[in-house]
Amino acid sequence: MLVLTRKTGQKLIIADNIEITILETKGDSVKIGIQAPRDVSVYREEIYAEIKKANEQATSAPSSLNLEGILSFLDNPPKPD
Repeated sequence: MLVLTRKTGQKLIIADNIEITILETKGDSVKIGIQAPRDVSVYREEIYAEIKKANEQATSAPSSLNLEGILSFLDNPPKPD
């Protein structure tokens, strides 16, 4: 891990197209600004963990949603009441 010390107003440049600016420091908090291309996703760690968890749950869908189940449903749709 690279550890850097920056002051308010100073910047970090990552890969020619991502710019991180230290906007404010107050006690234990640091406010940063991130300028990146639209195709680069930037998430807080806790949000990224939730997205990753949701994606893992979506890929482990119940086996009843397999192709055979879908085809069976299409061949024998439920009858309306």
